[in-house]
Amino acid sequence: MRILLVNDDGIHAPGLRALRDVLMELGEVTTVAPLTEQSGVGHRITYLHPIMVKEIHEAGQHYGWAVDGSPADCTKLGVLEFCGGRPDLIVSGINSGANIGINVLYSGTVAAAIEGAFFGITSIAVSIQQKAPVPSDYPQTARWALPLIRRLLTDHPQPGNLWNINFPPSGEELPVGVRFTTMGYKRHDDTIEKRIDPRGRPYYWSGLDPLRNHALEPGTDVAELKQQFVTITPLHFDMTNHSLLNTAAKNDWSL
Repeated sequence: MRILLVNDDGIHAPGLRALRDVLMELGEVTTVAPLTEQSGVGHRITYLHPIMVKEIHEAGQHYGWAVDGSPADCTKLGVLEFCGGRPDLIVSGINSGANIGINVLYSGTVAAAIEGAFFGITSIAVSIQQKAPVPSDYPQTARWALPLIRRLLTDHPQPGNLWNINFPPSGEELPVGVRFTTMGYKRHDDTIEKRIDPRGRPYYWSGLDPLRNHALEPGTDVAELKQQFVTITPLHFDMTNHSLLNTAAKNDWSL
């Protein structure tokens, strides 16, 4: 199996390395990741200037390709240039921080997977929720992710499927199970925190905690992750509101 591995945390991110190590059990892995962290850039693509790429070596061996661009750029370049042929699977992650609820739409990790699904290739985004000060155990999370990826490929072999997997934070409590969920979309709170720098100038931090900012509706990725479940959400990128389309189309319209 030919696998393309991407992320948004950058070519040297520990989550990327951990996932690369376990994915080698499935097949040949090509790693294409941003040169610098690209969290929260969404589905940005680069087209107004050239995209520079640097080959990364470790211990004298090829490790991957560092792209001075977005996660979606990485997927494009991986599929069209670096995989040596069309990949069978695209995996994005492991992201440092959950990609659940409305945050899915902002996520560079998920955008890289969506770009893969555009090509008709099964694509899977993998993320882990952070819980300071406990560091994330990326190797263990990668080992848990591998059998889930295997089963998704076996049970749902149709090419082009798009999946979003989120793990609860590392710690003494293990995940209590796996739940298939919807994407939570009801956000009841958002924050902008104003601070003052040493020279008296204001600056701002945007609130980014999806568990705190979203309504905890049962069956959603937000609610189930809070209950220590690993969540798996099937996604699609058709943003058409079909019920509204059907209602509006029943009426006669003219200029």
